Amino acid sequence: QVQLVESGGGLVQAGGSLRLDCAPSGRTFSDYAMGWFRQAPGKEREFVAMVSRSGNNTGYAAFVKGRFIISRDNAKNMLSLQMSSLEPEDTAVYYCAAGRAVRLSTIYSSASGYEYWGQGTQVTVSS
Repeated sequence: QVQLVESGGGLVQAGGSLRLDCAPSGRTFSDYAMGWFRQAPGKEREFVAMVSRSGNNTGYAAFVKGRFIISRDNAKNMLSLQMSSLEPEDTAVYYCAAGRAVRLSTIYSSASGYEYWGQGTQVTVSS
């Protein structure tokens, strides 16, 4: 069992930056590929970013357009999402997720690859 707790959400003006953190507990963090998803009101949950167990392999949704950076620190058991140039369309609840992976390089862009989910943190971007 893995417990995930997100933090760092809040209200920011368009063009601003926020950093989201996800602190896992339970099983060995480095055994899991990690991802960030988001869900806006009235919309389905969508993929944002993913990182492999080693941290060397990452991937992003097309809408990120170089504005977000996903990273992990296995020594500190921490997953982060640095978001910049935020737009009102980025307003959503952001979730971190963990999916067990055999290979160090595996990354998952689909929610089906993830077994554990956090409760989410609200990000609101005002225009």
